[in-house]
Amino acid sequence: MELTKQLSAVGSVQDFLLQIGRVVMAGEVELAIFRTSEGAFYAVENRSPHPKGGPLAEGMVSGYYLYDPLYDWKIDLRTGQVQAPDHGIVATYPVILDGDLVKVSL
Repeated sequence: MELTKQLSAVGSVQDFLLQIGRVVMAGEVELAIFRTSEGAFYAVENRSPHPKGGPLAEGMVSGYYLYDPLYDWKIDLRTGQVQAPDHGIVATYPVILDGDLVKVSL
């Protein structure tokens, strides 16, 4: 049985500023969408993997790394993996550009 992925439109390319996170709802999931200085898009669940949690959308982006705004954990936007010495993982979602429309695959 093949699983069908749901595509959720979350805005147009112009809605996302470079290196600034934006919170969007895609279905039941609250996401933080980031557009890197190179123009690449990444979507992660808007919840820090830190035991105390917290939002990620306000974090700083450098290259393809996100710095957690509350705990300064370094998170790889491509994989969701927290970098050593800290540990954890954030759910990541593929972003698809359909012309000017930004869609996330859930």
